[in-house]
Amino acid sequence: MNGAAEAVLADIPRHLTALAEWSACMVYVWLAGRRRGRWTTAGIAVVGLAVLLAVQWWAGTFPLALWIPGMLLAAATMFGLIHVSAQATAVTSGYLTARAFVLAELAASAYWQLDRFYGIGDSPLGQTIACLILYAVVFGAARWVERYNFRSAPLVAARGELIGAIAIAVGTFGMSNLSFVSVNTPFSGRFGPEIFYIRTLVDLAGFIALYVQQRMRNEARARRDAEAMAQLLRSQHDQYEITRRSIDDVNSKYHDMKHHLDALRAEGDASARGRMLDELEDSLRGYGAVVHTGNHVLDAILTAKRGFAKEHDVDVSYVADGTLLDFLRPLDLTAIVGNAMDNAIEAARALTDPDRRMVRLALFAQDDFVMLRVENTYDGVVERENGRIVTLKTGEGHGYGLRNIETAALAYDGTVTIVDGDEWFSLRLLFPRGAVRHD
Repeated sequence: MNGAAEAVLADIPRHLTALAEWSACMVYVWLAGRRRGRWTTAGIAVVGLAVLLAVQWWAGTFPLALWIPGMLLAAATMFGLIHVSAQATAVTSGYLTARAFVLAELAASAYWQLDRFYGIGDSPLGQTIACLILYAVVFGAARWVERYNFRSAPLVAARGELIGAIAIAVGTFGMSNLSFVSVNTPFSGRFGPEIFYIRTLVDLAGFIALYVQQRMRNEARARRDAEAMAQLLRSQHDQYEITRRSIDDVNSKYHDMKHHLDALRAEGDASARGRMLDELEDSLRGYGAVVHTGNHVLDAILTAKRGFAKEHDVDVSYVADGTLLDFLRPLDLTAIVGNAMDNAIEAARALTDPDRRMVRLALFAQDDFVMLRVENTYDGVVERENGRIVTLKTGEGHGYGLRNIETAALAYDGTVTIVDGDEWFSLRLLFPRGAVRHD
């Protein structure tokens, strides 16, 4: 803190800062869910409060030049408390820590602004009571507001989201404390109340920015689920259409079969009867074409796609152990396989030579991983933009297939690889066996 600021401002007591940081951590541990039992978590919380008090006391002995390292040490302690207590990965714990840090700064700065304005600090007992009341209001309100962001599936943050949250937290902390570092900037305050107001307002803006970030994340997830649900419904409708057509075809064949049998009985020439039997056998091929892989969702998808491919003279073959994909949610399985097969069939049917229209699917275990490979013949033309493959089709609804596949695969720590040769296009997905989805 610079000399001018020190002359008019007293710093927030370290124990109140530690209490704010601990309370913010507990808010997000509550929202994210406990990693351990209730009493174990309570014990960890007590130890965490003691450690934060010790860290803040120790950081208070640092010279001004080490103010930033002292704050980083406090943030690291908050991360440790959240990571040990909450049901969260390391990346998610970092994401929650950034949110907790900004919330703690907001609560502490709001209290200290009121304290300096009303002179509450003149009475230690009154200061303690007022602090506890304000913290209860602020953190209770934060938990009530944030519960809407955490009410769905367990939170699993991505690295990009962590980087965004850290950037918001660092920017908020830097701007809110700029006046305490130097008053000689265009964004600094020069008077006590003004400095307090700027800090509280910037911290509030930072909290709102992090709240909006989480809301946007939830909305993006909802859109992906809606797209996957629509894909699943289309697949189910395709399966229904295939079943309906199959029933109609079987009824038609049953009606014709009586006439074929009458003709066979009347035919006296053995060779002619043999030709008639061959023709009858050929006409019955394909009626047992329902796919059986061991996964009923995959069976429905492949059966529907094979039926569609057959209508466009595309030969589809598969070798698949569907049980290997039991860890995938039905919506994700539909998004991955449905989009992959749609793209493959679409590319193959564009070939002018029907004999070259082929699609192959392979699903097998490879060490501790599951490999899904979808290959198709194509015209050898791949359109790319900024290194990414883009669709050649126009109109609404196109261009999301590969993107949805990548999004669903990444949710299970899977990788997507594309190999485009002269004649064959190959889409390969590799998953850890028994992977768990990260939302």
